Amino acid sequence: EVQLVESGGGVVQPGGSLRLSCAISGVTFDDYAIGWFRQRPGKERNGIASMSAPDGRRYFVDSVRDRFSIPTSDPKKMVYLQMDYLIPEDTAVYYCGINRDPLWGDYASFDRNDYDYWGQGIQVTVSS
Repeated sequence: EVQLVESGGGVVQPGGSLRLSCAISGVTFDDYAIGWFRQRPGKERNGIASMSAPDGRRYFVDSVRDRFSIPTSDPKKMVYLQMDYLIPEDTAVYYCGINRDPLWGDYASFDRNDYDYWGQGIQVTVSS
């Protein structure tokens, strides 16, 4: 059984940094993408970053491309989201997910319907 558990959230001041962790277990397949999504209050869950497990390529949406990164890790055990220069608009519940056998090999998909497994989510609040 695939399980994902996020950690590392909390409250941070604007301009600060946080590193989210996604502990992964039960993955027995090789072709997948790990994605990071967030959901602001009253909004839909939107993808912001993903990584291809086979080759490690990273993908980001424009709003976080210059501020967020995915540090190197073992994608079958742990994936991180390094968030720098945080702004209040980054306040949201953050989720990691796995897209198994991405359709057409699209590891950059940010469509939540493509994802098969999810963590429980973790709150990030950016406030002074």
